[in-house]
Amino acid sequence: MTLPAPTRPALPLPRLFPRAHRPAKRWLALLLAALLPPLTAFPPLPVLAQATPVAGVEQNAALLMADRVYLRDRDTLVAEGNVEAVYGEMQLSAAKVTYERATGKLSIEGPLYLTRGADQKAVVLADAAELDRDFRNGILSGAHVVLNQQVQLAAQQMNRVNGRYNQLYKATVTSCHVCENGKPPLWQIRARRVVHDEADQALYFDHAQFQVIGVPILYLPRLRLPDPTQTRASGFLIPSLRRNSELGTGVKIPYFLTLGEYRDMTITPYLAQNSDTLELTYRQNFTNGAISFEGAVTKDELEPGETRAYLFGTGRFDLPRDYKLSFAIQTVTDDAYLTDYDYSDADRLASNLTLARTERDENIRAALTYYHTLRENEVNSQIPSIIGDVTYERRYFPRTPGGELRMTLGAHTHYRYSDVDTDGSDYDSYADGRDVTRYELEANWRRAWILPVGVHAELQTGAAVDHFETRQDVSLPSSDTGVTPYVAGTLRMPLVRRGTGGVIDVIEPVLQFAWSGGEQLDVSNDESAIVEFDEGNLLSLSRFAAPDRREHGRRLTLGTTWTRYDPSGWNSTLALGKILRETSEQDYSDSSGLTGTGSDLLLAYQVAIDNGLTVTARGLFYNAFDVHKAEARAAWRSQTVGLAASYVWIEDDPDESRFNDISEWTIDASYRFAPNWTGEALWRYDIVQDQTARAGFGVSYQNECVDMRFSVSRRFTSSSTVTPSTDFAFTIGLRGFQAEADGVSYDRTCK
Repeated sequence: MTLPAPTRPALPLPRLFPRAHRPAKRWLALLLAALLPPLTAFPPLPVLAQATPVAGVEQNAALLMADRVYLRDRDTLVAEGNVEAVYGEMQLSAAKVTYERATGKLSIEGPLYLTRGADQKAVVLADAAELDRDFRNGILSGAHVVLNQQVQLAAQQMNRVNGRYNQLYKATVTSCHVCENGKPPLWQIRARRVVHDEADQALYFDHAQFQVIGVPILYLPRLRLPDPTQTRASGFLIPSLRRNSELGTGVKIPYFLTLGEYRDMTITPYLAQNSDTLELTYRQNFTNGAISFEGAVTKDELEPGETRAYLFGTGRFDLPRDYKLSFAIQTVTDDAYLTDYDYSDADRLASNLTLARTERDENIRAALTYYHTLRENEVNSQIPSIIGDVTYERRYFPRTPGGELRMTLGAHTHYRYSDVDTDGSDYDSYADGRDVTRYELEANWRRAWILPVGVHAELQTGAAVDHFETRQDVSLPSSDTGVTPYVAGTLRMPLVRRGTGGVIDVIEPVLQFAWSGGEQLDVSNDESAIVEFDEGNLLSLSRFAAPDRREHGRRLTLGTTWTRYDPSGWNSTLALGKILRETSEQDYSDSSGLTGTGSDLLLAYQVAIDNGLTVTARGLFYNAFDVHKAEARAAWRSQTVGLAASYVWIEDDPDESRFNDISEWTIDASYRFAPNWTGEALWRYDIVQDQTARAGFGVSYQNECVDMRFSVSRRFTSSSTVTPSTDFAFTIGLRGFQAEADGVSYDRTCK
């Protein structure tokens, strides 16, 4: 079997030439260049990447340094005592080097160190070596090879054949730290013979035995692994075990298949007691883009006799004239499949095709989207399933009257599969098959000034024209058109105070008066049914999500922000906002915080401390202690502890298709209780239902050569399509061949 080996940052190795000076002379190097042909013609190793040559050494000259160099006879040159030879990228360190010119044989006495380039992707250590003059064939005794500073190969003897193959006999291979006390490493592969093919960047094992702490657990007559310098190679990936209360015990055995330099596929059979599943992932790069697909096909006992499947895909392409084309595909055969197999938590699937171009003063976007709902209280034929949007936006900067002029032209349409033109649902008062097309034209001009005493003033004005065409809804006219002129003036006055110890406080009160004319059109509220009121749209002229609804009348917006910067290591921001209206806006939902002549008080706070603690909170208060919506999150991370907790409260609102309150706690935690051990936990609690929605924990062990993880999770919620289930999972990865190291903090030491 084969394991792909992704690259990882190299760990530092001791310097091979620690001495600051060698007793050698330049004239001796020139003499050796003439008398020693092999030192001027070291052949390259195919497996090694091109590296920077040694400074000061010409590519066609060799440099030899030693305590003593002499001619033993007419055809034999001897260099001994701290011998170091450099030729281009090749560096050799040995106790003694003997060259017989008549036979072309190099005899090297160790300890011998041979490396190439600054990257040192391959290091050969040996007791002694007998090599031919071009370094293509020979024998090394007591050989020890380090590949990419990760994987170690040790053997009694290594034969070099044809400048490509390194054959190691009675070999041991591991990426674990090897101690000199004789104790076996955590894992190792012992083989009668190991062949390292430098051209194919692969290791071939004969009669391989996989051992854990010296205990044999697996025998393979033949085994192929990529060497650590290989970034992509076909073969088996690390398998994983999974136990699910619904599917039973199963194993995933992924196989990675390269399909050329720019394509690959991962095929993963998932064999469980109650399920037979085949998972597929396909990726391909192009000169102007990339595509990626993942999916699965299943036969199981949860849906006997049915073939279950899903397919997700994404792609993006660069087109001429700076246009970007992107697509997404999401489809599934049944509503529960994604949840049963933990493929996705999505409750609505969206497939789309988008063409867009964004430049400094122009934005063009056209998109076609298809929605498929997995929610219990929604029917696919009654939701807008096919949605089309086209938008063109351009900015101008006229000399008179100055400022910025922005023109927007847009069109939108959504289509329902139902042909019913009346309401047949208990959840809304609109026709089940209503289809709508909307056209929009808007001109917006704005300009800003800096007034005396630092007041920042901004004026904007414009008008929007909206035209709607409605089909299959007997309660609404077939078409309606409206014009909405508007004007708004905004004043800000930043105030800065410098306190003791370098503390800086910035308070910025803001006041906006806005007026919008026109009246609300007699059209459906499909796009703006759900509205979010926060700091981002406090000063917007309309807080509706789309132009099927616009705000009208006079209104006054009051707000302020207080930001504090403390050199001791923390900063915070507090924001307040409220909107006062001449008349109430009836099309906002009750929980939006925008109904009536006065909006809820918007309160948002954030604090960040240098010790890793961050806290954010936001709420809409309609009385002193009564809120429509609220959320809070706190997170703290150190070298050993990670903790995040969040709380969300949203009251029920039939206008937003939410018939029960939402009140949930979510806690994520991790703790490194030993240098190599980390524990993780997840808990989500539904306060309204007074039960745990999801919980899980996991334990992982990591060091320089292995990565193991065990996890348990349970989903407690149930519905007509989903039942509660428990998952057990166990994975193990061999670092150096499959997993990337996180850092030297995981390395073990010898005791």
